[in-house]
Amino acid sequence: MAHDSNGPQSDSAMLLELLRTPPPKEQARSARNRAAVLEAAARLFAEHGVEAVSMDQVAEAAGVGKGTLYRRFGDKSGLAAALLDARERVLQEAILHGPPPLGPGAAAEERLSAFVDAYLDYLLENLALVRTSETAAVGARYRIGAYRFWHRHAAILLGTGATPDPEHTAHALLAGLAAEHVAALLPELGEERIRAGLIRLARSAMRPPGP
Repeated sequence: MAHDSNGPQSDSAMLLELLRTPPPKEQARSARNRAAVLEAAARLFAEHGVEAVSMDQVAEAAGVGKGTLYRRFGDKSGLAAALLDARERVLQEAILHGPPPLGPGAAAEERLSAFVDAYLDYLLENLALVRTSETAAVGARYRIGAYRFWHRHAAILLGTGATPDPEHTAHALLAGLAAEHVAALLPELGEERIRAGLIRLARSAMRPPGP
């Protein structure tokens, strides 16, 4: 793979490929139902908290049948992931085309640190929703398309350094950014210690191991 001072030249191309699959075309009624569900879910989650709201309550508030809701979103993790989609794409766009160090134009170590920093901002702003999207079903986190994007971005950057196994190390780094993990540590460590520790971890993963 070709490299330059800003990281692999194929970084953007590989990440864009993960975003290239178009959403299925919807009939007008289906699109209206989807919009009604997302609007109702966002309102109920904001008013009562994500954990306190059931899928049945969302269906009733949206004026759709329970079957329609479950067929479209599967479970609450799928509903949370749909609500997060637009917010995730803002961060993805910044990674692909934004200014450095989060976007192209900085050294790989700086980009990886900036990604950890920016992702933690996104996570803390949407902690309950992300937690639901990742934990409502076993293994849900790893089936989310956004996770594959984050993992590929981290693995590409790690591959420019001294990391012997960038794929595994990317998973290990993202494990520290899991919503359940961060939510459990926040009361004990606080945001700043978590942020500083994760950025140290990102930087150390790019460097050769000590003797």
